[in-house]
Amino acid sequence: MLGYAVRRLLWMPPLLWAVATVTFVLMHAIPGGPFSGQAKAGPPVVEALERAHNLDEPLWEQYVLYLWNLLHLDLGVSYTRAQDVGTIISEGMAVSAQLGVISFAVAVTVGMGLGLLSALNQNGPLDYLGVFFATVGAAMPSFILATFLVVVFSVNLGWTDVLGWEFGNPRKMVLPVAALSVLPTAYIARMTRASVLDVLRQDYIRTARAKGLPEYAVVLRHAMKNAMIPVLTILGPLFAVLITGSFIVEGIFEINGIGRRFVDAVFNRDYGLIMGTTIFYAVIVAFANLIVDLLYGVVDPRIRYQG
Repeated sequence: MLGYAVRRLLWMPPLLWAVATVTFVLMHAIPGGPFSGQAKAGPPVVEALERAHNLDEPLWEQYVLYLWNLLHLDLGVSYTRAQDVGTIISEGMAVSAQLGVISFAVAVTVGMGLGLLSALNQNGPLDYLGVFFATVGAAMPSFILATFLVVVFSVNLGWTDVLGWEFGNPRKMVLPVAALSVLPTAYIARMTRASVLDVLRQDYIRTARAKGLPEYAVVLRHAMKNAMIPVLTILGPLFAVLITGSFIVEGIFEINGIGRRFVDAVFNRDYGLIMGTTIFYAVIVAFANLIVDLLYGVVDPRIRYQG
């Protein structure tokens, strides 16, 4: 397993190079630039700003310069914020990670619990309730759900605050977490239900029951471990998406996280922040997928990676 992990880590630099190259090409293919809004100040001002940030150089020189700085772990400077990109990402990530980790914990706990209850009560009231929630949760867009929660619990009932994020303050935490966790909860519930139902039909489950094992032992010790493998497949990408911020939820609740800053960077053509955030996303997704792949061998001892 160690050899497999090392090989995966060695593939990350080529992956990041590919992500940086594609992002750089697409970014410069879009009309406009980070200083297009300075046109009223006159061409000399725009030219001076572009010269200060090497944007007057040919594209291939800008590309080579960015890769060279990236090799030295320098993500550059945000053109619109006049701040180091690494600092912006670390500040935004501190907020988005809190929101994302809590939402992920809620999604895993509720989703797996709901999926398990639905599978164990197939075609019963609990199953219908779980399937209904999973269907509605997967179909409802985040911006509609967030708006609905704000109107009901903040405006009408006054139980929560509308804007901002403050760790440890339930009035500012409940609605963003609920709005962000409903969709992944629905996905996890549907995947868990389908996986558990498939495992419960296997011969070794019937054999375990025939031996007289209690139902909880059959489910928890025999069924759940094998049923977890398909669920783990979606947990890695979901975790990466949640902790790197949701621009919809962060925008509605005015949370100053990394997702919201990335959207602002796209609208402002902030090349430095767009490149840095995209590469940061790629790193998070790559590590999350690697951890999930390694967990396969922990959950199912039959899975072995050749070193």
